[in-house]
Amino acid sequence: MVQPRPDGNHGRVVEWLVRRCLHVRPEQFLHSHGLKVQALRDGRAHPDGVLAPSEAFAGLGAWAEAEEVLMVFEVADDDADADHRARVEKPCAYAEAGIPVYLLIDRDSAEAVVHSRPGGVRYETVRTFAFGKSVRLPDPVGIVLDTEPLKNWVR
Repeated sequence: MVQPRPDGNHGRVVEWLVRRCLHVRPEQFLHSHGLKVQALRDGRAHPDGVLAPSEAFAGLGAWAEAEEVLMVFEVADDDADADHRARVEKPCAYAEAGIPVYLLIDRDSAEAVVHSRPGGVRYETVRTFAFGKSVRLPDPVGIVLDTEPLKNWVR
C-alpha cells in the first residue's frame, strides 16, 4: 500500500517551526531523525521534527535513543493511520521514552497541542491553543511561538 505524501502546506509548517527554533535556540537543531521508542508497534518513530543539540545524532545510525531529545513535533496528516498514530499512539510512546515536550500541529482543527511533563505512559499536562495565540513551549524547550502564520496552512 502506498501512503499519501504530506502536502506543501505540511512542509511550510515544518519550515516555520525550524526557522523559529533556530532563531531562538541556535545551539539546538530541529532534526529529521528516527527515534527508538519501544511503546510503538515496531519500536521506532520518525517524527516530523526532533529538537535536540546540534551534534546529538552525529555518528549514530538511522534510529537513535531519545535521551538528548528536548521536543518532538508532528503535523497531523490526511492519512487516517498516520493521524491516529500522531494523536493517540505517539503521545504515549514519547511520554514513555521521557521526551519532555511533544507538539502536535493540528491543521484540521487549527490548533497547537502541547504535551509536557512525561509521567510514564502519558503526558501529565496537555494544553490546546487555537492558531493565532501565543504558545509557550515549556522548559527545557523554552520557546514562545506566535501561531498566527499557521492560519495560512490549515486544511
